[in-house]
Amino acid sequence: MSSLSRVICKVPGSTSNCGSGFDTLGLALAIYNEVAVERADRAGDDSFGPDVYPVSEMARATVASFFETSGIEPFDVRIRIRGEVPQARGLGSSVTVRGGILGGLSLLAGANWEKEKLVEVITELEGHPDNASASILGGFTVSRFLDDPAKVETVTQIEIGESLRFVVVSPEFEVLTSASRGVLPESLDFASAISSINSVACVVAALASGQYEALAGAVHDKIHEPYRLQNIPGASDAIAAGVSAGAYTGWLSGSGSSVLCACSAEVAAEVMAAMREAFQAVGLESVGRDLSADNSGLQISLSE
Repeated sequence: MSSLSRVICKVPGSTSNCGSGFDTLGLALAIYNEVAVERADRAGDDSFGPDVYPVSEMARATVASFFETSGIEPFDVRIRIRGEVPQARGLGSSVTVRGGILGGLSLLAGANWEKEKLVEVITELEGHPDNASASILGGFTVSRFLDDPAKVETVTQIEIGESLRFVVVSPEFEVLTSASRGVLPESLDFASAISSINSVACVVAALASGQYEALAGAVHDKIHEPYRLQNIPGASDAIAAGVSAGAYTGWLSGSGSSVLCACSAEVAAEVMAAMREAFQAVGLESVGRDLSADNSGLQISLSE
């Protein structure tokens, strides 16, 4: 049993799918949530934020999963969250919460899980490994599973250079992942499948090689984006506007509502302005972020 009474984890948000890499590709972004996990018998620190454990079903389920998986005798905790990652915008906010809770509990309880174990458990909770692998390990991740995306087998992690920027524009429009999966088709025609496979290969090759200019035109997804984008006003136009303004390519971030364009730093401001104008044209306000990749993943900010 650890003598620690409080751990704070800093966890980056993420973009997933990266076009056609459904449930497989993820990329950690330099936007963060911090999660404080405290033993309930220590003096609380309300300056960090309120205890969400009593009101958050996600927090309670994550804590329960830790104790069940680790076999450690449960103890009472407080969970506090603060940060920048918006909820229901396709930037992996649920993984930042689950990752922070599990990372903190692992140290408090003396389990000292490796990051790979955190990815495994979060993937089981989320049902897919793309955001979990990226946010916990950092960088661009390719996750392998067999029949069930909730059972991750291995993850390949690739660092992304500072020169590649990710302009993320989030309209004031929430999309729940569970609901967005309901619009997906039960089957795809052969030509759509081949086109999407080609897109995945091109995106992975460009990011793995560091030849970021090769991302130009790389995303041409037929698996999920056509079905999800039609339910987010202005989203398709925002991606197209970003590309027209100089971005290499763009995609729907996770299940949305955020959209993302990958570009060089020199054109990031123009890309963001064009994307936000597309949402404004359909009456939606938006928040734009010019982000780099995060190559570190989950970090322990404090343990005491």
